[in-house]
Amino acid sequence: MSAKFRLGTMMFLQYAVWGAWAPVLSAYLGDSLGFAGWQVGFIYGLLPIATIIAPMIGGQLADRYFPTQKVIAAMQLIGGVILLLGAAVTSYSAMVWVMLVYCIVYAPTLALTNSIAFINLKDSEKDFGKIRVWGTIGWIAAGWALFGWRVLAKSAPGIAIKGDTLFLAGIFSIVMGIQSFSLPHTPPKKEGTKPWAFLEALKMLKDRNFLIFTIIAFVVATELQFYYVLTAPFLTSTKIGVSSTSISLVMTIAQFAEIFVMALLLPKILPKYGIKKTMTLGVLAWPLRYIIFVIGTPAWLVVASLSLHGFCYVFFFTAAYIYVDTVAPADIRASAQSLIAVIILGFGNFLGANFSGWIKDLFTKDDITNWRNVFLVPTVLTLLCAVAFVALFKEKKAAAAAG
Repeated sequence: MSAKFRLGTMMFLQYAVWGAWAPVLSAYLGDSLGFAGWQVGFIYGLLPIATIIAPMIGGQLADRYFPTQKVIAAMQLIGGVILLLGAAVTSYSAMVWVMLVYCIVYAPTLALTNSIAFINLKDSEKDFGKIRVWGTIGWIAAGWALFGWRVLAKSAPGIAIKGDTLFLAGIFSIVMGIQSFSLPHTPPKKEGTKPWAFLEALKMLKDRNFLIFTIIAFVVATELQFYYVLTAPFLTSTKIGVSSTSISLVMTIAQFAEIFVMALLLPKILPKYGIKKTMTLGVLAWPLRYIIFVIGTPAWLVVASLSLHGFCYVFFFTAAYIYVDTVAPADIRASAQSLIAVIILGFGNFLGANFSGWIKDLFTKDDITNWRNVFLVPTVLTLLCAVAFVALFKEKKAAAAAG
């Protein structure tokens, strides 16, 4: 099997694990287990917390001590077992501990899968999108698998599992752990003269242009959580009326759009227009989607607006990972990817998950949520991010740093 095929399979499974629980766990926690908005937000904030703590360890291990593929394999196998056990958990305190431990072993793999792909691709700007798109396909496959499982469970109740979303994620995680041993051998960089690779990656923030990029990426990441944490409850509310059985299926509209953008548009637009224009298009798509959520009618338009996620995520975050790879020194690339993961997936998502849960509670009275007011908040903030990015980010400096 070719390296690209193995890397594509890796991405498929990496995001199938995440996609099995992230889009719909909030609806399960709130509707089935009765958790409050702030409790759901805190649980969603555990992966960001883990992303702050763990990737610096994962990047350090892969950059200095162990082959990257073995680090990924070990973490996915451990994580899979934790998820299978966590599917039976129903209390808030127990769920917090299960998800915290799980997230600590999963979080490093988000950066390491990017790193191993960049290292083993000859032209990352051209090929990374084609590899990463398999992650989106995996996310979709997980959503469809969960939908199929729930439909089957209605006619065969014996296969129904209360925590089916976590159980399915656990299965994908174990499969990925096994598959990871077949990834291209990627040993640590022996030429690295300084032992603490993550500290070297932190020094990249001294570059004004990289710092500006990082700050804006952080703020955008906080607003991403309004989508991940609140879209499923919003769509299943009486205002929109999507059923709990089909919610995982409906949510994959966003990933179908992501495939289109990543496979067909990103490889053409990024080389032609550069990082700044590509990422600007991504930032602008965010307020457009949230404006439609604010209007909230007709229901078909709200559902259709999920397709804007493809532009939001790919043109901003996928392009961001490519940008980091172009400016990072070769011997700290895994740690540089870990750094951006800490900032975006860690601090940004942690703040965003808790902020979005708090905003939902703020605009909820007598169990009725004013979704218009909820989504006005990310609309304004993402629009400000777009203006700031256009005004402050200088692509010429980025190009010079890459050279």
